[in-house]
Amino acid sequence: MNLPEKYTESMKMMLGDEYDSYIESFNDKRLYGLRVNNLKISTEDFLKICPFKLEPVPWIENGFYYSEDDKPAKHPYYFAGLYYIQEPSAMTPANVLPIEEGDVVFDMCAAPGGKSTELAAKLNKTGLIITNDISNSRAKALLKNVEVFGVPNLCVLNEDPVGIASRFSGFFDKVLIDAPCSGEGMFRKDETAIKEWTPENVTLCAERQKSILAEAEKMLKPGGVLVYSTCTFAPAEDEEILLWFLRTYPDFHVEDYHDILSLDISDGNPDFISDEMKPLSDNEIQSIHGSLRLWPHKVRGEGHFAVRLKKQDGEPPIQKKKKKSSGKNILSKSDRKQFIDFISEFVSETNDYEDKRYEYFGDELYMVPEQMPELKGIKLVRAGLHIATKKKNRFEPAHAFAKYLKPDDVKQYYECSLEEAEKYLHGDVLQTSDERLSTSKGFILVCYNGLSLGWGKITNGTIKNHYPKGLRINY
Repeated sequence: MNLPEKYTESMKMMLGDEYDSYIESFNDKRLYGLRVNNLKISTEDFLKICPFKLEPVPWIENGFYYSEDDKPAKHPYYFAGLYYIQEPSAMTPANVLPIEEGDVVFDMCAAPGGKSTELAAKLNKTGLIITNDISNSRAKALLKNVEVFGVPNLCVLNEDPVGIASRFSGFFDKVLIDAPCSGEGMFRKDETAIKEWTPENVTLCAERQKSILAEAEKMLKPGGVLVYSTCTFAPAEDEEILLWFLRTYPDFHVEDYHDILSLDISDGNPDFISDEMKPLSDNEIQSIHGSLRLWPHKVRGEGHFAVRLKKQDGEPPIQKKKKKSSGKNILSKSDRKQFIDFISEFVSETNDYEDKRYEYFGDELYMVPEQMPELKGIKLVRAGLHIATKKKNRFEPAHAFAKYLKPDDVKQYYECSLEEAEKYLHGDVLQTSDERLSTSKGFILVCYNGLSLGWGKITNGTIKNHYPKGLRINY
């Protein structure tokens, strides 16, 4: 592995006698991980139906290593949103943010969505999660992943943190910042990260991280909790960013959460702080020890840094009352009746949908969380659960709605075999001889092992495929 000389010099200073063990870790096989979507299934029940050979990630309750011989990203369970493919160490930041049902949560640098999907699962369809990425293409990938997980209480943004902070002062209970960084912790699995590394980029990343944290601080409620993390070893982006933040915002303190992790993960190290930032007070030294580092020669995962910060309790900032809607997009009475008629055709309990808040974005209809504020002027990718598309005199159910539903929620569904599920995901028409469906017509939920894959439209035992063309796969 051709590592940059300046980088190896820094690592030798940091690791000392452990440096050789770190270098030897580059010879280890790459690790593969998946995290179970507890929004759809308990970890215990997943293990009963899992077709792969798994090994638990010691510090993640719903995280597992899988063999590179297995192909979980090609299995129908993946397309049903039963799990997320994620590097084991990268599961850590969302795991240590203490989410409670009903929280209002912000994932600031969220794409491609691994951490957002875990935060949403912890919310259990309560509260609100706003998830954001400044890159438009990455925000679209983020949307795809939160939708397949069946998340209803969400908002996906494609906005600069400054623009968000100006609208959401003191709005969030919890904030996660998995910050853009120099990526040193990914060197073992990503040679591109090595080629792009320079000391100048480390400095540039540190400045960007400060600006992101400065906006996040404004958005967190008094008493709220923020997790800051990176996938780099550079102290300038880890311990020194933490020290800068605590000195700049003294109403925050570090919450030590090592006791919730089931293995001996390393502390952040005050000795890594540069001379320019010294001397350190006893409290600052203790705070740095409250952060954590995952080293690839010590744990079975790539490199990561994380720290949990709690904001001092106090009065929330005085702000103008935020409108819940612009008014013109609210579902009209005539459309509401037409929508209820539409939903009653295939949903078992229409009462679950009659008192919800709905809004149009163009011809697309969304079920919007009650806690969603006015979003006019924000670069919005998705607000709420995409329920349907309005056609001439009718509604057509959206794919995201299918991912939210379960077989028990609908009047008619078709349970596929594994072979049929693969055909459906490929875009094929399905034929069924199931007598229960012999006279069925209209939209039907296509399922595999009790998990929704998407919509079909059935007539005389033939199920026309409505799986989105852009998501279809080749087996």
